[in-house]
Parts: sequence; structure tokens; C-alpha cells
Amino acid sequence: MPLRTRSLRLTGAALAALSLAACATVGPDFQAPAGPTGPAADRYVMNGDSMPANAHLAPESRAAGPWWGAFGPETLDQTIRLALADSPTIAEARATLERARAQAAAARGAELPQVDATAGAQRERINTQSFGFTGFPSPTINLYEVGASVSYDLDLFGGRRRATERAEARAEQAAREADAAYLTLSANIAAQAVRIAGLRAQIDAQRSVINEDNAIADIVAKAQEAGGEAPSATTGVRAQLAEDEALLPPLQRQLAQARHQLALLVGKSPAEWTAPDFALTEFRVRGEVPFSLPSQLVRRRPDILAAEAELHAATAAIGVAVADQYPDLRLTAGLTQGSIQPENLFNYSATGWSLLAGATAPVFHGGALKAQRAAAEAEARASLARYQQTVLRAFVQVSDVLVALRSDGDQIAAAQRARAAAEARYKDAEVAYRLGGGALMQLIDAQRQLGRARRGFAEAEAQRYADLVELYAATAADWRAEQ
Repeated sequence: MPLRTRSLRLTGAALAALSLAACATVGPDFQAPAGPTGPAADRYVMNGDSMPANAHLAPESRAAGPWWGAFGPETLDQTIRLALADSPTIAEARATLERARAQAAAARGAELPQVDATAGAQRERINTQSFGFTGFPSPTINLYEVGASVSYDLDLFGGRRRATERAEARAEQAAREADAAYLTLSANIAAQAVRIAGLRAQIDAQRSVINEDNAIADIVAKAQEAGGEAPSATTGVRAQLAEDEALLPPLQRQLAQARHQLALLVGKSPAEWTAPDFALTEFRVRGEVPFSLPSQLVRRRPDILAAEAELHAATAAIGVAVADQYPDLRLTAGLTQGSIQPENLFNYSATGWSLLAGATAPVFHGGALKAQRAAAEAEARASLARYQQTVLRAFVQVSDVLVALRSDGDQIAAAQRARAAAEARYKDAEVAYRLGGGALMQLIDAQRQLGRARRGFAEAEAQRYADLVELYAATAADWRAEQ
């Protein structure tokens, strides 16, 4: 067999083998972690604990439209939409997502053939003496070159493909983290709005107490004029008035701070934006609050999905590290047009070309490649542990808020009964004092108890709405308002 024919056959066999090898992708293929099974798949609370009366587990509970529309006023919707458009937190999440997507696009581009163009012009003096030619002049010439090169990494063992997979998983992680940022921001704004409404209700209740203090002072003053009370009675009434007035500034300070914090969440300074005057009466509780089963929550909650994408990226990184331990082959072709005269630059006689197949194989790296693979495998195990911890933390958060909601109803009912009883006692004490059959201290004590009952009812109502906000956020209710 002629040597040329044998060489061609060997070359063809080698190329065929390389083509087959190019189909290989080393490293583990990612599989999404299985969802919860057993009792954890269809309930959150511990065995024996009951669910809130208005909470309803559903296989698919995604609401139509933003979740805050279920219980919030129009001013809340306007505030959250403004924040989603202007908040620096959201701007950072968007920019991070754009960066991750651009990096994924760069990784995909690296898999394709790389084409580069070159052009150059130089002026050079050739030293003939250095070549051993004496007596000859050293000419000065111009050299013009244009050319192009094409290179392609055959990616025999899929290292670049795994790198692309890793970059795309990181882009997915950034997208899910952006979702989490949107959901967290909307929940924080709703919680802050509820806090503002609750503080305003407590301030209104305290002002009512102060007004009643003044009313009692007028009654005592009239009683003194009629000779029914000693002058010292006024001292006790004034002391109670001062005590109740001292409770108002801390509430007002908390309200101002809550409004400023809301401005921060919206992405505005307090000087350029004024928070709405939210009121508890504007909020409402749905007759039934549906939310996802645990088996569905792991497929919807953004932080869980972000942890899953992180695990995917870590798994792909193992493939990158494994591929680095195997040989690599790169094909390169180049075309150059060179001439000392510009008009001859594109003549056939000025053409030069090259074809190159270059192979590299790791031989000795001091154990670095093996260590890098071990590090990638350890990172994947750590990512899996973080994913599992994220899922557990999500389930505990939902369980906690369900327990809180279960007690909210009882707390509000008790606070309502306490307020009604305190109002009745105060009314009876006031009538008795007016008619001369009751002691002043009994009236003051009844009035103090009424103030506490009114503030307690306002706090209980605000807490229920705050727990509802946390439930919507914890169960990843649909936050995506149509823009």
C-alpha cells in the first residue's frame, strides 16, 4: 500500500475517532432534587396541630394578578408598583440578571468557531551584515499584511459545553434571585404599610383617651365648683392626663420612622416622597386564603428555585473540572496576504496559508487538576446541603405563620371582648360619678383600662394583617403585577 494512501486512511480513522469523542460530555448530568414525600408533601403543621380556619391548602393556588390585591387598598398597589419601578434593590437585581445572561451568551459563543481578522503595516531596515553578506547595502522596505484566522476547539470531552451549562444555570439562578427580590420588596412594603396603619390606629386610640381625660377633668372641675370634690381631686386627673399624653410622642416617633422606612423601600428620600396615610379599615381579610401544598411550593418559591439553579451550576462545574483532566484538540486555519507593495497585496503570489491541528494533554500538574475536581465535587455537595436547608427553612416559615394566623383570630376576638367590656365599665363609672355614686379613682382606673384595650385591639388587627402578608410571601403567591 502506498505511503500516501496509508497516511490518508490513518488520518481519516483519527478524524472519525475524534468525531465520536466529540460527542462525549464528561461529568454528572444534573437532576433536579425530588420534592417532599410522605406527610411533608401535603401539610406544613406538626402532627396534631390544626390549620387556621380561613387557610386552605390547594394543589394550585396561584392567584390572578398581584397577591397584595387580595387584601390591600389601592394606595398599596400604587406604592408597590412605584417601588418595583424605582427601587435600587430591583435595579441591582435587574443588572445582576443582565450580567449573568451576558456571561451565558459569552459561554455559548465560545463553543463556536472563532474568526479573527488581522491587518498591519510596518517599515523595516534589513541588516544584511547580520546574515553574513558584506559589501551589500541594507535596504529599507515597507511590509503590508492582511489576513484572517479561524480556530475551533473540538471540545472532545465537553468541557466547554459544561461551562456553558454552568453559565446558563447561573443565569437561571440570577433570574430566580431577581424574582425573590421582587417578592421580598413587595412583602416588605405591604408589611410596612400595615405597620403604618396599626400605629395610626394606636395613635387615634390614644388621642381618644386624652380627649376623655380632658372630659373627666371638666367633670371634676364642675364637681369642685358644686362642692362635691376637694381641690386635690384635680391633681389626680391632671396626673393621669400627663401620663396618657406621654404615651403619644413615642407612637408618633415610630410612625414617622415607619413612613421614612417605606420611602427607603420605594427608592425615594423622605423629602421627595410622602407615604400614604394607610388605615386599618382599608385592609380586608378574605373569607378563605388558599396557598400551595409543600410539594408545589418547592417548584414556585423563588429562593428554593435559586438554590436549585445554584446546585445545577455546581454540578456542571464538576464536568468542567473532569474535562480539564483529558486531552484537548484545536483546529486552526490562517490566510495571510503579504507584500512590500500595496498594489500587489491581493495578488495570488502574495498569498500564504496554514492549517494546524494542535493537541494538548495534561501530563503533570502537581495534583492541581485532581484537586480542582475534588473541590468541584465538594462544592456540589455543599450546594445540595444549602438547597435542602433552604427548603426546610421555607417549610418552617410557613408553619410559623400558620400558627400565628391560627392564634390571630382568637387574639382579635379576645381583644374585641376586652374593648367592649372596658367601654361598658368606663361608661358605667362615668355615669356613676356624674350622679355622685362612684369614686373618682374608679373612673380614672376604668378610663386607663379602656385606653389599653383600644390600643390592644389595634395591635391585634395590625398583627393579623402582618401575618397575612408573611403568608403570601412565604407561599410565593403571585406577585407579578401586569405592567
